[in-house]
Amino acid sequence: MPIRKLKQYLDERQIKYVTIRHSSAYTAQQIAASAHIPGKMLAKTVMIKIDGRMAMAILPASYLIDFDLLKQMLGCKKVELAHEQEFKDIFPQCEVGAMPPFGNLYNLEVYVSESLVEDDDIVFNAGTHTELIMLSYEDFHNSVEPVVLKFTHKCYA
Repeated sequence: MPIRKLKQYLDERQIKYVTIRHSSAYTAQQIAASAHIPGKMLAKTVMIKIDGRMAMAILPASYLIDFDLLKQMLGCKKVELAHEQEFKDIFPQCEVGAMPPFGNLYNLEVYVSESLVEDDDIVFNAGTHTELIMLSYEDFHNSVEPVVLKFTHKCYA
């Protein structure tokens, strides 16, 4: 989904947002530093497979997924990280690894770390490695209707 389509989706729903441009960065922590945003405020989209079905896990850049905890929370047999080859075709107009957390637009389940709910705003990749969108967490939650769970822990590395 190019940035234009995402902005159109937000505009049609009268959702206020800010676009933030930054120099090319590929990891969530690099993006946060480049855009001068706290790592906890930047949401990264991690593609996961839950018992073989593709889904999105959305968590702060400075956090990691606890796969055992997520598996327990979901009551499933297996949760694993998806490989780029498995999901790149789902997002043909996005740069790989820069998918916005709007799984609802791709018929994907979205799981949000409860640590993101604590902030008023959410910032995320807008389909490229040089542009972010910031909007209120409430607007994001109402648009995407994610399942909020405790499945992350802070990364101290």
